[in-house]
Amino acid sequence: MIRLVPWSEDDLHLAERFLGDSRMMVHLGGRQAPDAIQKAHGRWLNVGRAGTGEMFKVVAGEEIVGQVGYWEKDWHGEPIFEAGWSIFPQYQGRGLALEATLAIIERARARGTRRSLHAFPHVDNEASNAICGKAGFTLIGPVEFEYPPGNFEMSNDWSIALL
Repeated sequence: MIRLVPWSEDDLHLAERFLGDSRMMVHLGGRQAPDAIQKAHGRWLNVGRAGTGEMFKVVAGEEIVGQVGYWEKDWHGEPIFEAGWSIFPQYQGRGLALEATLAIIERARARGTRRSLHAFPHVDNEASNAICGKAGFTLIGPVEFEYPPGNFEMSNDWSIALL
C-alpha cells in the first residue's frame, strides 16, 4: 500500500534523482541538465500551488519510492489533464506505479474540471504502456510528443474519461 505525499520545496534532491538518472530517463529524452531539473522542480511545485493539478511523492512504508502527478494541458484544442509517474529502479515491478496511477485517476476525477486524463509514455516504454492498459486507459495511438521541452519523440496517447 502506498501513500501520496505532496511535492514540496525540500524535494529538489528527489527531482535530481529522477531527472538526472539516465536509467530513469531512458524513455524521456535522457538525463537532464541541472538547470532543467531546477525548472522541472519549479513546475512541479507550481502545479500544486496554482491548483492546476497535483504532484506527489509516492511513499511505501517509510521509503520514498517514486513520484506521480497530473496537471492541466491543452491537447489538440481540448483542456485535459496529463498524468506522469516515475518509480525508482529498485522499486519497479512491484505494482507501485499502477497503484499510484489509479490513485491520481481518482483524484483527477474528483476535481470534475476536465473530461479526460491522458498519459503519453514513449512507444518503447513497455512498462508504462502496460500500466496505462491495466489502469483502464484507452490507447488512442502514437503521436509525436514533446518532453522534455525541445525533445520530440514518438509516444502513445492513452486516455481515460473523468466525467
